[in-house]
Amino acid sequence: MSKNKKENNVLDKRIQKGEVFKQLHTKGSPFIMPNPWDRGTAILMENAGFKALGTTSAGLAFTLGKLDRSMAVTRQEALDNAQFIVSATELPVSIDLEDGFGEHPDDIKKTILDAAACGAVGGSIEDYSGNRQLPIYDLSTSISRVEAAVDTVKQLPFPFTLTARTENYLYGVHNLKDTIARLKAYERAGANVLYAPALPDAESILAVCRAVNTPVNVLLGAGNRLSVDELFSLGVTRVSLGSALSRAALGGFVRALQELQQQGSCNFLDHAIGYFDVGTLLAEKKI
Repeated sequence: MSKNKKENNVLDKRIQKGEVFKQLHTKGSPFIMPNPWDRGTAILMENAGFKALGTTSAGLAFTLGKLDRSMAVTRQEALDNAQFIVSATELPVSIDLEDGFGEHPDDIKKTILDAAACGAVGGSIEDYSGNRQLPIYDLSTSISRVEAAVDTVKQLPFPFTLTARTENYLYGVHNLKDTIARLKAYERAGANVLYAPALPDAESILAVCRAVNTPVNVLLGAGNRLSVDELFSLGVTRVSLGSALSRAALGGFVRALQELQQQGSCNFLDHAIGYFDVGTLLAEKKI
């Protein structure tokens, strides 16, 4: 196959994936987007029947022995991980791009272009500043960052679904009025999906969904314990899980370590998946 033909095939496939992901938000039913942290978990999620995947910054940080929300994971580490996941699945993949790995619009532009180059057809940019005293960028700066992402996405030769996040509730800014104002500003800037992690209850989620005309993503189990069906009934288009599945896996691991250390037993195996069952679940893919 010639180089040009191969490149055209890659682009055609990217266009198809990008369109599928876009239509999941605009023409389909509400959906769950689970969050793998490596190739194996991506394969398991695809084989389980999910329609799209999103990477998790926290899940990646944990596997690297780093803390999330500390800007310890580099752009390259995040993109390398995303590329492994993209290569493992036929599903559309959206990348958790955290703060865009930089404050300025040019940083955002580079991050979006790098994300697109590694095969993703979506990504999220948040307004977390990394400053503990002032954890959220001021609104003007936040808007300019989203605008830079939107302008970059428009230059791509395939659909790329941009999610704009406001991190208020994750960082102690429990201000629904400001959260909605930010989401509406990001909507006007051209974001395709809006996301405010850790909204505390059904009333706040409903208020967000009613305030905007753009698809809304909600983080399952963060800030509230509403079910997927309850979230969908409030008008939520997409439900993601962030670090939840990776923490659930780590929870089993830590409990097993504690049992070994304290009792020297292996009753934890009662809850472990069977060795050959893993092979069955991964059978449709090669790691």
